[in-house]
Amino acid sequence: MVLGKVKSLTISFDCLNDSHVPVYSSGDTVSGRVSLEVTGEIRVRSLKIHARGHAKVRWTESRNAGSNTAYTQNYTEEVEYFNHKDILIGHERDDDNSEEGFNTIPSGRHEYAFSFELPQTPLATSFEGRHGSVRYWVKAELHRPWLLPVKLKKEFTVFEHIDINTPSLLSPQAGTKEKTLCCWFCTSGPISLSAKIERKGYTPGESIQIFAEVENCSSRMVVPKAAIYQTQAFYAKGKMKEVKQLVANLRGESLSSGKTETWNGKLLKIPPVSPSILDCSIIRVEYSLMVYVDIPGAMDLFLNLPLVIGTIPLHPFGSRTSSVSSQCSMNMNWLGLSLPERPEAPPSYAEVVTEEQRRNNLAPVNACDDFERAFQGPLFAYIQEFRFLPPPLYSEIDPNPDPSADDRPSCPSR
Repeated sequence: MVLGKVKSLTISFDCLNDSHVPVYSSGDTVSGRVSLEVTGEIRVRSLKIHARGHAKVRWTESRNAGSNTAYTQNYTEEVEYFNHKDILIGHERDDDNSEEGFNTIPSGRHEYAFSFELPQTPLATSFEGRHGSVRYWVKAELHRPWLLPVKLKKEFTVFEHIDINTPSLLSPQAGTKEKTLCCWFCTSGPISLSAKIERKGYTPGESIQIFAEVENCSSRMVVPKAAIYQTQAFYAKGKMKEVKQLVANLRGESLSSGKTETWNGKLLKIPPVSPSILDCSIIRVEYSLMVYVDIPGAMDLFLNLPLVIGTIPLHPFGSRTSSVSSQCSMNMNWLGLSLPERPEAPPSYAEVVTEEQRRNNLAPVNACDDFERAFQGPLFAYIQEFRFLPPPLYSEIDPNPDPSADDRPSCPSR
């Protein structure tokens, strides 16, 4: 008997989206098929799948232990999110090469379905960094007697969704800084910088509107700039390794001495980047918007405004809420408005309802004759009269105080 050969072993996922890209979230069901194509009949002991998700960090540092002595310190850490195994064909034991327990697969193409559920607990978003990664994959292994196993691994993407429509991510971010340049005993005027963005949360593809003002009272030529930075932090054995990368930037016009430049919503677009990773214990990915003034021959004056890159974009309602709250906050701060210490008394009843209107409202309506006849009596007269009585006069002193209230302890003033 001439045994056939394995022509191909492939893994495909049942995608949940229209883009046919395998993307999942915590709690989703991952399903797909393992396709096996053989030329001729083969004997198989087992066809297994192994699905796993984990975060892993690794880096090395050189250490000196004395004169002419150096060694390398390794830092590694790993967090496992799930580990699932299943057998699609055959049995668990792989060390038995006896003729019993084999499955015969005829020539052709064969598909075997698999399915498993991701944990309900939060999962870290798939990520590839300088010193670590978050990966999710499915591996298929075909075991045959007296032959090496055929293995194939295929990754899928997991997004831990971040909704930027939450109040904390809709709040405006702002700051102000000032710097005075000194050269020996000479001191020039200050350089001031103020900047604001309408919210903290954004999604890739959005543009950040930057509102900023730079005033140059120094004797030097300066340039206002802005940049988005991604900060990757990796943790292992009590140590931390940090990597900072430039994501996007823009440049303003050069500003000579005594000049001021204002940005009224200057746009800086966010390119396709990984969402923020905030819930992983060994990998953290954060973003910030740096608005700064480039000063030749001196340290730059800069403001760092924190950003969160999410996966659920801004709803129209959230946009209006953010805009209104931001505009209200700006008006209250810039115009110096404040609430009155004591509210005004409401208008009197006579100022709102005239005597003629009150008499007309008390006049009987023909359409209600049957209703009035059914409920004639003192109760109905009380209800009618109560409906059109004026409200009590406004007073800050209760005209009918509770006698027992005098015995209660009073609240101390602050």
